[in-house]
Amino acid sequence: MDYFNTLVVILDSTIRLSIPLLLACLAGLYSERAGIFDIGLEGKMLAGAFAGAAAAAVSGSAWIGLSAALLVSTFLALVHGFASITHRGNQIVSGVAINFIAAGSTIILGQAWFSQGGRTPSLGADARFTAITLPGAEALRDVPIVGYLYYELVSGHSALVYFAFAMVAFTWWVLFRTRFGLRLRAVGENPAAVDTAGVSVAWLRYRAVICTGILCGFAGTYLALAQNAGFVKDMTAGKGFIALAALIFAKWRPVPAMFACLLFGFLDALSIRMQGTPLPLVGRVPAQFFQALPYVLTVVLLAGFIGRAIPPRAGGVPYVKER
Repeated sequence: MDYFNTLVVILDSTIRLSIPLLLACLAGLYSERAGIFDIGLEGKMLAGAFAGAAAAAVSGSAWIGLSAALLVSTFLALVHGFASITHRGNQIVSGVAINFIAAGSTIILGQAWFSQGGRTPSLGADARFTAITLPGAEALRDVPIVGYLYYELVSGHSALVYFAFAMVAFTWWVLFRTRFGLRLRAVGENPAAVDTAGVSVAWLRYRAVICTGILCGFAGTYLALAQNAGFVKDMTAGKGFIALAALIFAKWRPVPAMFACLLFGFLDALSIRMQGTPLPLVGRVPAQFFQALPYVLTVVLLAGFIGRAIPPRAGGVPYVKER
């Protein structure tokens, strides 16, 4: 039973740790399906986390914090769109610039506004998205296995966790069952054909990057207002890049993207659980080994287990309208 309880704890941590990856991965899915490569997911998540924590600290409301995170993240997404769609700039350079801007400005503004070394003040319960107990969870808590799993794994998460998993189904429906999704996928494969059909390629791609900004704002909000109680320096810690890796691992499909993010979240949760635990025949392993393990396994999985991942054909290529 101890092993079962340990497994449940690890799986519970897996869900919590995979949510920012999942939201960022779905964000990248929208833009890359439309032909706009965006390695600035990290920067938009970080800026959203800071804006959300700062607004929540000042207002005392988690919803105001969420609104601020969405505005800032969407603004940066539009900056990326303006550079890469309107001016046909290099999409990689634009994404890197957003990452640098977010990393530097959050520290400078945090120090200037709160004088806590780039941090925001610790947030109270009203300024955070706290855990929700689902109906029947307490009553089923003592039921063996099924009730315990419902209480520990399904119930007891914040609203953003349930929103993230709902977005997987919603994204699948949008991409594969709506006219907008059909056009979005088409503009990432053959924008000239979309343009010939009388649909604006630029407007479609702008809508895709807006979706990216919104979801990155939710990811940043989760980091600062649900998983933590405020903003700290570089709190995204490479999650935007791992989300891109998960997107490639899932071959730009929403449901496989969810499982890829859960896999990376499980590796992260396992590394945290194993820190300080002696291993058979090896003994105590340095904590740095387990901290690096998710990133090392990310490279290994991408290099050897997914086969050839073919991105959208028009990805990263600015569209020039034929005259």
